[in-house]
Amino acid sequence: MIGMPPKNPLEFNVNANNYVVGVDFGTLSGRAVVVRVSDGAELGSAVHEYAHRVIEQSLPGSGRKLGPDWALQSPQDWIDVLRIAVPAAIAAAGVAPEQVIGIGTDFTACTVLPATADGTPLSDETPDEPHAWPKLWKHHAAQPHADRINELAARRGESWLPRYGGKISSEWEFAKALQVLEEAPDVYARAERWIEAADWIIWQLTGVESRNICTAGYKGVFQDGGYPSEEFLAELNPGFAGFAAKLATGEVGDKVDGTTLAPLGGLAGRLTARAAGWTGLPEGVAVAVGNVDAHVTAAAADAVRPGQMVAIMGTSTCHIMPSDRLAEVPGMCGVVRDGIVPGLWGYEAGQSAVGDIFAWFVDNFGTDGHERLTELAERQAVGEHGLVALDWFGGNRSVLVDHNLSGVIIGQTLATKPEDVYRALIESTAYGARMIVETFEKSGVPVEEFVVAGGLLKNRFLMQVYADVLRRPLSVIGSDQGPALGSAIHAAVAAGAYPGIEEAAAAMGKRTEAAYVPDEARADAYDRLYAEYRRLHDFFGDGQMLHTLRAIRNEAQA
Repeated sequence: MIGMPPKNPLEFNVNANNYVVGVDFGTLSGRAVVVRVSDGAELGSAVHEYAHRVIEQSLPGSGRKLGPDWALQSPQDWIDVLRIAVPAAIAAAGVAPEQVIGIGTDFTACTVLPATADGTPLSDETPDEPHAWPKLWKHHAAQPHADRINELAARRGESWLPRYGGKISSEWEFAKALQVLEEAPDVYARAERWIEAADWIIWQLTGVESRNICTAGYKGVFQDGGYPSEEFLAELNPGFAGFAAKLATGEVGDKVDGTTLAPLGGLAGRLTARAAGWTGLPEGVAVAVGNVDAHVTAAAADAVRPGQMVAIMGTSTCHIMPSDRLAEVPGMCGVVRDGIVPGLWGYEAGQSAVGDIFAWFVDNFGTDGHERLTELAERQAVGEHGLVALDWFGGNRSVLVDHNLSGVIIGQTLATKPEDVYRALIESTAYGARMIVETFEKSGVPVEEFVVAGGLLKNRFLMQVYADVLRRPLSVIGSDQGPALGSAIHAAVAAGAYPGIEEAAAAMGKRTEAAYVPDEARADAYDRLYAEYRRLHDFFGDGQMLHTLRAIRNEAQA
């Protein structure tokens, strides 16, 4: 039986020499960290690079070509993280496995896979079929299916649509599943389960299938006790009517409308003998309910109170914020009760590409590399390059929710240099973040503190640009492994060391307040550039030109 951890009395003494393991499954790699329960000290970590990385061009083995905007992953890569990174982290920490009382995990989302009733990925059975493989969060080939879902939901006045800012994303469960149904109906028919990787990995660790409230709410359109109705789904496609049955599971948490969801910080089960063999941990160790990388990071930054927005900045950026009020924020990725911490509304927004944009530019045009381009860009005065860009190189997640949009750079001349473009791209992502913050506040959901986490924290110039553009101080997380630390904090709760996420975050999480403070003169200059960004945003946001260009590209590639 899965539910909340024991609370009274506490099963463990937090002052004792106990440890937990957090495992973060990212886009290109997985990392494990060993954390002391009493104070959150990180004693050892290890990273395993996925052998298959992101599968975007062709399938492993067969070499079968994939279409535009596809992005897949291999389940074997995830298992290898458990086999390689977890034992290595424990060894690096110098901790005896018997001292570990819990393990927690997080995943990119929506990363989702079709599986059999016993959890076997369909990619194991039919590796030559693209739709049998897990679809990574950045798989955007289901945009036409998302468009149809949004159009029908708006026409029918579905009550759940405003909880997602008026549009659901092509990255999420329903759009991706509808794509499978219509492009590979045999795969859809064989898929007895359609399951987030965040829940699948817990299944492998415990032998118990579960569905966490976070991914179900944000990526699975679970609101007010249920999924979209069979009537709605049948209108999309008669064969889609029973899709929610593929999301069903066993006894987990509180049963609502025939569906059971596991609470965050809950005890998902105990480590099986097989999983103990993979990880080197003792059989029976507590396993926390699955979660999303961005959402667990709030605990790692001790930012689980209303109005604390955490921006997890890496290849993309996800904006997470608890709140004590419910509002409809245009273009948000969802608002879910208990979606970050129990008892509060959890909001999510995001930018589909941030670090990916900088990497694209350097890989293709910036022969000087990130450090040199940053150094040259930092020497410029605000506006000196004469450029403004739209940060839509991976589509727009918030606030337009349209992954068929694309990047735009305005103002280039024969004098434009690589560092000019590089700086403009950095600034464009800061403008996108400001658009999100302003949209929340205009909707009556105040942002009291902006907290940054993720790999891009290493670029101090980028952080200062964000402070100047946002015109507000930036707090920063006190860990290089935010998601993994957050998962470890959830593991401590699941093991009974703390009564709840808030208490565990206060003891184990860490952040530095106002680490970056805006410069007033630069902020004034950025206000002028941001106004031009807004003009571009509104002009190209209707998608007419950018959609046409993408369609022409797709036709030519086909």
